[in-house]
Amino acid sequence: MSAYVIVDIKVKNPIRYEEYKKMAEATVKQFGGKYIVRGKPAEILEPGWTPNRLVILEFPSVEQAKLWWNSDEYAEAKRLRYETADSTMIVVEGI
Repeated sequence: MSAYVIVDIKVKNPIRYEEYKKMAEATVKQFGGKYIVRGKPAEILEPGWTPNRLVILEFPSVEQAKLWWNSDEYAEAKRLRYETADSTMIVVEGI
């Protein structure tokens, strides 16, 4: 069952964040994931949530998404994301 990682990101350092994006993309692909949404403007339909930079990743399963997030391959990129942005991330199973 597919799983989706949904991330709301407030970039604090745009220049260094570009480096993160390159590093992260390689690891996402390595773990069988792909980008569904990557930072395009969101249109607010109902009040209560105004996302910053919205990213949605698709993985083959929740387990695979967690393997990616916990991997040594993603660790350096994750550290850079923590340094360059504030973010909220969840994983949810598809239907």
